[in-house]
Amino acid sequence: MSWQLVKPVFLTELPGNLCRLKYPNHSNGCPNYGKKVGCPPTASHLYTLIDSSLVFVIWNVFPFGQHVQRMRSKHPDWSERQVRCCLYWQGKARKQLRMEVDNFLSVHRNMYIVQCPEACGVNVTATMANINKFLEWPPEEIAYQVVLAGRRSE
Repeated sequence: MSWQLVKPVFLTELPGNLCRLKYPNHSNGCPNYGKKVGCPPTASHLYTLIDSSLVFVIWNVFPFGQHVQRMRSKHPDWSERQVRCCLYWQGKARKQLRMEVDNFLSVHRNMYIVQCPEACGVNVTATMANINKFLEWPPEEIAYQVVLAGRRSE
C-alpha cells in the first residue's frame, strides 16, 4: 500500500514560478506552462478541487539508480544525460503509479485524483517529508511519482 493521509505543505511562492525556471533545452522553463490544462497559470488551488479535511498522498517508488546502471550497461557509449533521460523510464514509472491509484480507488471509492499537486500550490517534497518519505533532487537512487486524492470540494 503506497498511500497515506497527509496534511499538504504549500509552496511559499506562486506555483508557476517553478515552471518557468530554465533547465537543459528549455530556456523558458516547462513547455506546458500556460498551454496544458491543469498547469499554471490557470491551475486551481488544491482546496478548490478537494476538501481540505481528508487528503491522501499516493506514490510509487521507481528504482532510478538501477535503471541508470542498466542503461549504462546496455548503452556504454551514451552520455550521462542520455542514461538518465526521462523518456526511458517515466512511462514505466507512471504505469506503476496508475496501478497504485487504481488500488487506492478500489478501497476509497468516489475520490478525486489531483494529478499535478505542484501546479495546485503543493510543495510535494515537504509534504512527503511529513510522512518520512524523502525525495532526492535530482533523483539518484529512487524517483517518486506523487498524486493527491480527496473528496471533491463543494
